[in-house]
Amino acid sequence: MNTAPFTALGIDVGGTKIAAGIVTFPEGHVHLRRQIPTQLARGGDAVLEDVFQLATELATEAGARKFQVNAIGLGVCELVNTAGDMVSASSLSWQSADVREGLATIAPTVLEADVRAAALAEALFGAGKSRRIFVYVTVGTGISSCLMIEGRPFVGARGATGTVASSLLPHLGQPWDSDAAATLEQIASGPALVARFNQLQGQPNSAQEVLAAALAGNAGALSVVCSAGKALGATIAWLVNVLDPESVIIGGGLGLSEGAYWDSMTASARKTIWSDLHRQIPIVRAATGTDAGLIGAAAAAWKKFS
Repeated sequence: MNTAPFTALGIDVGGTKIAAGIVTFPEGHVHLRRQIPTQLARGGDAVLEDVFQLATELATEAGARKFQVNAIGLGVCELVNTAGDMVSASSLSWQSADVREGLATIAPTVLEADVRAAALAEALFGAGKSRRIFVYVTVGTGISSCLMIEGRPFVGARGATGTVASSLLPHLGQPWDSDAAATLEQIASGPALVARFNQLQGQPNSAQEVLAAALAGNAGALSVVCSAGKALGATIAWLVNVLDPESVIIGGGLGLSEGAYWDSMTASARKTIWSDLHRQIPIVRAATGTDAGLIGAAAAAWKKFS
């Protein structure tokens, strides 16, 4: 009888970084981690080549440490349908067959939308472990959501769930200084904080720099951060109003931050939630933290191939 734990290679491809790790199940323990910048501007082929190289290096290192990779889970910042194929190309112009064939030289591979993978990690090992129904929202380079029911992500009729922040919103006035409509991602995501602060006065290179400027008392940065949190909070309230979850779990690099962004987001959500039944719903940070994506991608492989 084989008593070795199921070992999966989880890879989380986001707009800013590619995070990967060797994860063993059923405990969900991460043994090895690697992270490299995505650099989307180079094109999909270059990013995919990086994924293949990273996977090969981690699998080789895992073998040297007596871990046999049984499967690979790849979380992508795209829509993934119910058959496990990528059906959008907003960031990664990949063909699902090319991805699977390239990684199959290492182990059988499953593709999953990154937000659903992260939500699965929280359901199995994080803040959603004791929740029957919760909403997971990830906030970083992009913003997306996932409804979890009984430990499973709700994938919808076509697998095209999660694009909560991609539709155009009405113009909201200053400090955007434009009559053009915007999406929530253009207001509250990491790149949006950088772009909006640049429009006012700053020259930040990252959302973390904008958050730091707000913490230091910069009025422009504080305005950008608080308005972003307020807009995100209103959207979270809308999700709560419609879906009636037990809790809301926030992940992603920006979502896990503390200070004005988090404070304005939670205050806005509670103010905008319609029913008093939901007013004090737990809104918490992801317990699996920045590892949520890679753990969840590995868990998707474990669920499929074990």
